Amino acid sequence: MFSRGPRTSSFLTAGSLAAAVFLAGCAGIDLTPAVPTPDQETEQLALGKVEVTELEGWNGENFADALPAFVRSCDAIEKKDPGKAVGSDPRMGTYADWIAICKDARLIRPGNQIEAKYFFESRFTVYAVADRIEREGLFTGYYEPELAGRWAPEAEYQIPIYSRPEDIISIDLGEFRNELAGTQLAGRLVDNKLVPYFSRAEINAGVLRGRELEVIWVADPVDAFFLHIQGSGRVRLPDDSYVRIGYAGRNGRRYTSIGRELVAMGAMALEDVTAPAIRDWLRANPAAGTQLMNRNESYVFFRVIEGEGPLGAQGVPLTPGRSLAIDRKFLPLGAPIWLDTTDPLSEDAPLRRLLVTQDTGSAIKGVVRGDVFWGFGETAARRAGLMKQRGGYFILLPKAAEPPSPTV
Repeated sequence: MFSRGPRTSSFLTAGSLAAAVFLAGCAGIDLTPAVPTPDQETEQLALGKVEVTELEGWNGENFADALPAFVRSCDAIEKKDPGKAVGSDPRMGTYADWIAICKDARLIRPGNQIEAKYFFESRFTVYAVADRIEREGLFTGYYEPELAGRWAPEAEYQIPIYSRPEDIISIDLGEFRNELAGTQLAGRLVDNKLVPYFSRAEINAGVLRGRELEVIWVADPVDAFFLHIQGSGRVRLPDDSYVRIGYAGRNGRRYTSIGRELVAMGAMALEDVTAPAIRDWLRANPAAGTQLMNRNESYVFFRVIEGEGPLGAQGVPLTPGRSLAIDRKFLPLGAPIWLDTTDPLSEDAPLRRLLVTQDTGSAIKGVVRGDVFWGFGETAARRAGLMKQRGGYFILLPKAAEPPSPTV
């Protein structure tokens, strides 16, 4: 759902050295890769079974706080066909395995730390996640921004936020081949042929005007751009009420990181690339900023969200600090994840906690790659904007699934 910055080549280079140090401390973990297929990508999910006692910080976790996020995922899991596999990787088990666990999760008394901790320890087996043997990756953050807006264009409020056009055709390739689970295409029909949908530049130039697709109007093009990056937001109206808008689809065009583009242009050093720094540059260079934003051809469409939100790709409300966006090619939605990284507001402080995979993002690609949802407000915005941490994670899978024993 959300389009947030992919790691750059410089991150990959730095990660190789950092990973060597990380792996040295976990040399006893064996990793089992998936069975390769002829057209498999170079990245390959490997799992290595570990004991829960090996997870640093585990005993200090607030499991009663984490459990409600998992129960929310159960609302989606329990609607699935029990006989179907969870994603394309058989090691993740069937929905029947997960539905049984969800039934137990609902029996835990709210706020009961002892019961919640026992639930996670007794129902799941913990596996280290790696890309072949690379256990370290990039973790970023996202949040729910607030924008000033109007229901109709007036004065400076001239930037439309569009709903999803009816002529977009979305194709889930996972419906055709299991190994393509999580991969989607979007386009439009022209002379009975599927062609790419309009780009960001074309949409901003007005190709969708006159089709009554406008949901709401905002004043700042930079705020509108970052709304697309986050994928959801709150729009405050003149009477101080607000409307929540959320992801309704995208044009299917490739996501381009404008942070990476700024580095390539020589306008910003890699270590200086943060969301606040990018905002400042765009506002200081409005003409060049418009051109730069249009290089990201990916465009997001929105809808009004009634009730609790924002909603993730799993269709359930996201929980601040507990929801994680991942790459569905490798991991399923609804799985508990033990994250091991550092706090973006204090590099020396560890960030170790239990999250649930409830979202995706067009730039969240790779085996060890995640995007933490931090919620709403100034602190959430700051934490998300600064977060580009190296780290790793562990996945909790149903004991009934029992992936093969490690072989490498």
